[in-house]
Parts: sequence; structure tokens; C-alpha cells
Amino acid sequence: MSSALHITAIKAFTDNYIWCIHNDTHAAVVDPGNAAPVLQFLKNNSLVLSDILITHHHYDHTGGVLDLKDACQSVHVLGPVNDKILGVNTRLVEGDKISILNDLVSFEVLETPGHTLDHIAFFNGQWLFCGDTLFSAGCGRMFEGTPDVFLASLDKLSALPGHLKVYCTHEYTLANLKFARFLLPHDKALAEYETWAKAERAENRITLPSTIEQQREINPFLQCHKRSFQASVAEKLQSQRIQITLQNENAISTFAAIRAAKDNFA
Repeated sequence: MSSALHITAIKAFTDNYIWCIHNDTHAAVVDPGNAAPVLQFLKNNSLVLSDILITHHHYDHTGGVLDLKDACQSVHVLGPVNDKILGVNTRLVEGDKISILNDLVSFEVLETPGHTLDHIAFFNGQWLFCGDTLFSAGCGRMFEGTPDVFLASLDKLSALPGHLKVYCTHEYTLANLKFARFLLPHDKALAEYETWAKAERAENRITLPSTIEQQREINPFLQCHKRSFQASVAEKLQSQRIQITLQNENAISTFAAIRAAKDNFA
């Protein structure tokens, strides 16, 4: 098996990316919500699918698993501890270490609940596959977790080495930047990043991957521990008459406030 590795975004649905880690013979995919585009990519590139990684149970991340197992022989599926996800061969918890592509690639597992309670992420010395926990300039909706749980998960990801490339699973960057610029209208780094992202999307190019270092700088959901950010958010939401109360200026209440504000942001 060739050792030269590539990561390709396979587009699915309206804005999903199914990440494919591959060389010139074999492939692994992350969160295949739809089998059809994966099968087409494998066919076009003469690749054998060996592994599937799952971050959480939502259908747009798991819907293609059984069809891919039916179509491809000897596919190994690794995912979180959740019986709702059918077809998983190996259930993973925090600290587990896994290898894919005949041991060419290894990952460590982090539990990152908040978007869902079963959410996990995969990282190594180069890459982070974080599903819907962390987006570029944003984070996932809080469907099952609580603010303290979700913020703790984001803190885990923010603490990873800055050079790691961040592969999330939706093209939400421009919408996230619109909200981030609402919160921080005078932030120079955000303005520059938004200009870049708009140019990329205008040419139909994807805005991913990002990096941990970049997200620490421009993602408001990773700034909730900063006292200056807490005060700025409280003032901003109050000035806009948004009906969200910061119980006190701390990281958890700040996260809860901006997550709720983002849910209702036009």
C-alpha cells in the first residue's frame, strides 16, 4: 500500500463534507451521511474503502454506513458508544487509540459531548476530525448537552496543538462569521478572515480545513474565558435588546448566552 496520503472533501447534501483520507489504493471516510457520493469517488479514483469513522449519531453523518458496508467488502466502522448507530464494529471512548488504512494512520479519541451526548473527535499530530463540535468561527447547536458540558468539550479542542488542521463537517463558515462579526465588529482578524472566506466561496472553493491556532484567534466560542470578551458580549447583547440574561460574567454563562443568540440570529 502506498504511503502518500491525501485528504479530500466529498460534498454531500447541501453543505456537508465527508472527509476521505486516502492514498492511491485505499481510503477511509469520516461521517458518511450519504453513500452515493462516496461510492462515486471510490470508483472514480480506483480506491478500496477500508475504514469508516463516525463522530456522532445524526443521520447526515451516519446515513450511508450500512450501504457502504453492503457495497464494499471488509469495511471496519469505528464510532461512539451509541446503539442508535448501526453497523459499528468498534465502539470508542476517550483515550482509545486506533489505526486505519492498514496502520498507515493513527488517531486518539476525545469525547466531546455538547452537540450530542455521544459525540467524539479523532486527532493525531497533524489533523483533528471534530464533526459538529467545532466549526470554523463557530460551534454546533446544543441539541443534547448543557452549556458547561459543551464548553468543556470546546476547551479540550482549543487546548490541542495550534498547528493541527481542523476538519469539521459543514460549510457554515460565512454564516458563523456574520454572527462573530456581530459580536466583535471591530476585530481585525475576524474582518480579514471574513474577506478571505467570501472570496473563497465566490469561487466555489471550500473554507476548510482551518487550524486550532486560527480558531483560537477568530472563533468567539473559544473566547468565553476572556474577561474582556465576557464584558463585551454582555454589553453587545444588552444594547441589541436580545432577551438573554448573563447571570454573571463567567465563561459558562457567556457561552450559554452566545449559543442561544446564535440560534436565533438572522
